[in-house]
This record gives sequence, C-alpha cells and structure tokens, in this order.
Amino acid sequence: MTEALFLGDVSGAAIGAIVRVGGDEGHHAVAVRRIRVGEVVLVADGLGHAVRGPVISADKAGLGVEVGELFTTPESSHRWVAAQALAKGDRAELAVEAMSELGIDEVVPWNASRSEIKWAADRADKAVARWQSKAREAAKQSRRFRVPSVTAPASTDALVKRVAQTALTLVLHESGDEALWTVPLPEAGEIMFVIGPEGGITEPEQVAFRDAGARVVTIADAVLRTSTAGVVALAQLQVLAARQGHSERTPSQRG
Repeated sequence: MTEALFLGDVSGAAIGAIVRVGGDEGHHAVAVRRIRVGEVVLVADGLGHAVRGPVISADKAGLGVEVGELFTTPESSHRWVAAQALAKGDRAELAVEAMSELGIDEVVPWNASRSEIKWAADRADKAVARWQSKAREAAKQSRRFRVPSVTAPASTDALVKRVAQTALTLVLHESGDEALWTVPLPEAGEIMFVIGPEGGITEPEQVAFRDAGARVVTIADAVLRTSTAGVVALAQLQVLAARQGHSERTPSQRG
C-alpha cells in the first residue's frame, strides 16, 4: 500500500527525532484518513524536504512521527509556470490538479478576453484559495514534496509584462508557427506557458504576447481543451528538457 503523505514542519529534522502534524492537517490524518500508531507515513514541508517514519502518536493533537529517513527533492534547472485561463465549471481546476501531479511550480490564473467567467474582486481570494487547495491535495496525492504556488489572478497586460522576466514564454495555440517539441530550451530559468480558455486566445492577445517576445506553438494535431492543454505542454517540456541535456529534478532522494 502506498504510504500517505501529510504536510508539516520538518525543518531541522534528524533521524530519531519526532515531527508533528497538527491543525487541520493533523485532524484530517487522524479523523478522516484514520492513521493509527505503527503506520509508516511521509511528512513534507511543501518546499522539497520530507521525512519518512512510523507514527508514534495519533490523537486530537494530530500525528507524532518518528523520523527514520530524510528526503530532499533536488532543485530543477527550470522553473515551470503555467498561465491558466479562467474557465467555467471545473475545467481550470482539473488543469491545476493535473499539472500539480506532473510537477508544475507555479500557476497564474489568467483573466483572458474569452474566459467564460471573471473573478470579481470580492471572490478572487476565495477562488485562488480553492485552486491552491487543489494544487496542494494533488501534490500530496502524487507524493510530491513540493507544492505549487497559485498567484493572484493576472490580466493580459500583466502577463505580457512578465514575458520579459522569463527565460522563455510559449503561447499554446493551434495557429502556432512551430511545434513545442522542436523549440530549443534555455539551459535554465523560468519557462512560462500560456493556456487559453475554452473560446481560445484572441488574435490581439497573441500579437501582444509575440511583441513581448513569446513564441506561439502547437502541442497537438487537434485543438485541446483548457483542462488538457497545460498538462500536455508540461509533459512535453519536461521530456524536451531531458532530451536537450538540461538537468531536471530526479525522483526525491535521501538527504
């Protein structure tokens, strides 16, 4: 059976020490997951560090875990950022979950022209928190020791300005001049890819991104849904980075 992973403070943890999982996370572990004394679990800080060991206490205060092993997820030469357009229903949240499972570093909610919904100022914080929760739970489910961040929603103008700060920005669109898998990647740095809404990215948006230095690329021989495009692009980028000889994160290693 795959060991459960919970988030907690593992700073300064050493073999034989006790780390604790409290608060809502500890309550979930004990009351919902019904973790019991003697079970072996993982505890990660969401920043790439984790411990593994047996549970020595499980009560109202949460879990106490004796550290048997230490793990660290190495830093990647690339930082993957997805600008995910807002979409009606659960399409965007599905995209956030899938990309989190695959190893996205940051998700930027994008208020695209053709987004079917807009986040009003009074609901943006709650919506971002919901996406962050999806990313957090997906990372735990896939046993990743790093939890992606979800930023405040960005306008097209804000994304265009960010292009200059990246090592490479790719706009996913069926009219792209080149296929993503043919693009040479920089050796290191932030790589952002822009995912349109169900209605697609408008021509003015494409022009604005191009003028800022982004490249418009295709990722398939068909038009993918907004819930699918991001994870397909991320998978291709990770394979491309490996094929071009750039170092990527390896599976979590003992520290």
